[in-house]
Amino acid sequence: MTETTQTAEVAAKKTTFADLGLSDTLLAAIAKKGYEFPSEIQAGVIPLLLNGDKDIIGQAQTGTGKTASFGLPLLSRLDMSKKGVQAMILAPTRELAIQVANEIQSFAERGVKITLLYGGQNISEERRALKNWPHIVVGTPGRVKDHLITKRTLDLSTIDYFILDEADEMLNIGFREEIEEILQHTPDNKKTLLFSATMPREILMLAKKYMHSYDEVKIASKTTISDRISQIYYEVSPRNKFEALSRVVDMTEDFYGIIFCKTKMDVDDVTSKLVGRGIRAEGIHGDIEQKNREKVLARFKSKKCTILVATDVAARGIDVQDLSHVVNYSLPDNAEVYTHRIGRTGRAGKTGHAINFVARSDTRKLFGIERMLKQKMTKGQIPGAKEVVELQKKRLVGNIANLMSDEKLADFETLAGSLLELGDAKTVLAAMLKDAHSDKFEEKSYNIITEAPRSAPDGEQRLFIAKGKLDNMNPGSLIKWIENETGMRIGDVGKIDVLEKFSYMNVKVEDADGILTHFKSLNPRQPLVVQAKARNGGGWGGGWYRGGGNRGFSGGWGRGYQGGGRSGWSSGYRGGWAGRSKSNSSSRGGRESGGGNSYGWKK
Repeated sequence: MTETTQTAEVAAKKTTFADLGLSDTLLAAIAKKGYEFPSEIQAGVIPLLLNGDKDIIGQAQTGTGKTASFGLPLLSRLDMSKKGVQAMILAPTRELAIQVANEIQSFAERGVKITLLYGGQNISEERRALKNWPHIVVGTPGRVKDHLITKRTLDLSTIDYFILDEADEMLNIGFREEIEEILQHTPDNKKTLLFSATMPREILMLAKKYMHSYDEVKIASKTTISDRISQIYYEVSPRNKFEALSRVVDMTEDFYGIIFCKTKMDVDDVTSKLVGRGIRAEGIHGDIEQKNREKVLARFKSKKCTILVATDVAARGIDVQDLSHVVNYSLPDNAEVYTHRIGRTGRAGKTGHAINFVARSDTRKLFGIERMLKQKMTKGQIPGAKEVVELQKKRLVGNIANLMSDEKLADFETLAGSLLELGDAKTVLAAMLKDAHSDKFEEKSYNIITEAPRSAPDGEQRLFIAKGKLDNMNPGSLIKWIENETGMRIGDVGKIDVLEKFSYMNVKVEDADGILTHFKSLNPRQPLVVQAKARNGGGWGGGWYRGGGNRGFSGGWGRGYQGGGRSGWSSGYRGGWAGRSKSNSSSRGGRESGGGNSYGWKK
């Protein structure tokens, strides 16, 4: 049973590693690596793990030295005469598991055995390593579960320490079931340590279920961004994102950067389209085999490919110098992730560029990041096709001028003479340019970017509210109800539409952020107020309230009302809930009750 936590606020500025109680052997290893002072998370966790008897939760951003904070005291407390695994460390990805194992091994004295378990390497070699009585096992949840439960080649009944590193990422990936199964095969008297950059509700639930009384070391997030990094966002609809990306890349000479996508599917899609345009791009995500990921990273670091497309999880542990750009193809959910992403450029005194593609539905997310960073991003204008083509033509002329001064052109002079025999020089050169650059220098090779439909005027966000005239609501009472519920004073309010059973209201983006967060905290699955979304083909809708759409219960409450009158709305509403309970099919969901079609309109 988890007891009340004790929060430890730490300041490590004047603390040395010698002050933390580490052994002379470890202090020598630390000094050899050039470390002089511990980070805040290290100054907070090391004494607790060395001397305390409670479990520990450590909250700090990635890259703050969490591995050493638990690795150093672990090494200090190992019993070298004991057989059996003494510490189990779980990490979300192969890269991070390798990084953790290598970091701990770099501090360890001779004789400390650390075994790595992760998908993609030879499982027979892992089995042999486990038979050799390792002191510490580091692995990813899937492979650890395979050894522990399926193959029974791992025994955790002897462990003294169980450590979850980057716990939020493990839950984001979907490893909760594996983590819980592994925990069930560990002794009750072990010491559990949980490290996470953020502390969402799922993490706290896991702690409550599996941890005893614990100390908490919480390091305030440092979301500062170097002034050498320019931050620009382009407001663009999702369907036009790749076209906008293409123009930004084509406008940039010597583009060398990482493009962050939200899903593996997006990584594959963006990578294949970039390659199709003749750009040297490669992608990495969790489904790509480890050895292939390592090859991709090696090619990227040597600049054999100039663009790496990646998910956040796959990019963990990547440290590449001289990046000119970081592109957020999908805007991250919070400022910490944003800072970690774009912090990969603008290093070592050089300038860097952060490019963000923002759909109108991302406005609240963008505002939240700006608020946390206390910085405003610059809104950019997507370059026109003509502008891109003209710039590339000028760039080609400049490149040719530089090449003409090259002394190594003699090998090509014979070929040049043969080509000039075909006709006059101007015609021959034009033919060569058409052969090499026809697509690049034609405006029609760029698709038209259409303006995204507005859900609300700039600076406003449209809310869908599950209360209307039947709840005795009018514009004034609707505002008062929201203010009473949230405890907020709403600023300027835009357009308000109070309908029979639901309403819409435009509010300032900064007010919308607090309103939506409040109602989601009250009911995460079915909040009474959600962000309204514009739908092609009529009407508005919001979240779970839209019935009869193409996913059973997430389609068009608003659609039905706008598209077919009250009876149409009724069939869409009833059909949506029937679809929720009986089928995810839009046709069944829409027709189960009321005779509506898949959009809720009456036949």
